[in-house]
Amino acid sequence: MNFEEDDEPVSTPARKSLRRGVYVLPSFFTVLNLLCGYYAILETFRGGAGDMDNAAKAIGAAIVFDALDGRIARLTHTNSEFGKQFDSLADVVSFGIAPAFLAFGWGVKGVMLDGQSWAAVHVVQLGWVCSFAFVIFCAWRLARFNIGMAGGKRYFVGLPTPAAAGGIAAVVHGMWNPIEDWWKSLVWALLVLLLGLLMASKVRYYNFKGVNWGRKRTSLAVVVMALIVAAIFRYSEATLLAVATVYILHGIVLEVLRKFRHRASTNPA
Repeated sequence: MNFEEDDEPVSTPARKSLRRGVYVLPSFFTVLNLLCGYYAILETFRGGAGDMDNAAKAIGAAIVFDALDGRIARLTHTNSEFGKQFDSLADVVSFGIAPAFLAFGWGVKGVMLDGQSWAAVHVVQLGWVCSFAFVIFCAWRLARFNIGMAGGKRYFVGLPTPAAAGGIAAVVHGMWNPIEDWWKSLVWALLVLLLGLLMASKVRYYNFKGVNWGRKRTSLAVVVMALIVAAIFRYSEATLLAVATVYILHGIVLEVLRKFRHRASTNPA
């Protein structure tokens, strides 16, 4: 008997098919991400409060799928330039266009019912400008990320697009009823513009890449994580809004503290 032929690795069609399947797996989650963004746009068009909430939930699901596709690609060693570009194009829809539609539909469209008052007309115009600016800043942020200018080992440079989209979705999910007062709509439009500016800024945000999730944790850490998950399921409106707000603000607070420390070091008393 010749054992050498049995021990020699042979490339079979089944093995090639499995290899192609591994590369398809991250892209499958990217497609789910894109599907959630498209569904969010459709629900926003329907216009009801429940429809807007469904759109917000779809954006939240897109954030989960976006995190999974990158994680799976790293675990299976299937990172590719195609997957990187495909993921960015999906992110423009799910974290740029979809939340911009939702922001306008939930926070600005209701002001149109106020008639043709001077304030209502100008707030609506400002609203679509700010929502369009959000889309531009989202694409800008993703382009910077693709060329390696928006991230490091510990920090993102600029607010990540999923976090900006998640901020809009969390407000819609938490507040529920669409805005109908022009002054509230004005504040909302400026908030959407601020989120866009944070995406294009150089404010640093912690990226959690340095956290070793496979390392042993204390019992207290496990209990805290379990309580957070339970709070999201039981009190999703308040919990998700609080999480989104804390994450968005923490970058701004750290940036202000960093500037104060820099001034103190360069101008000692």
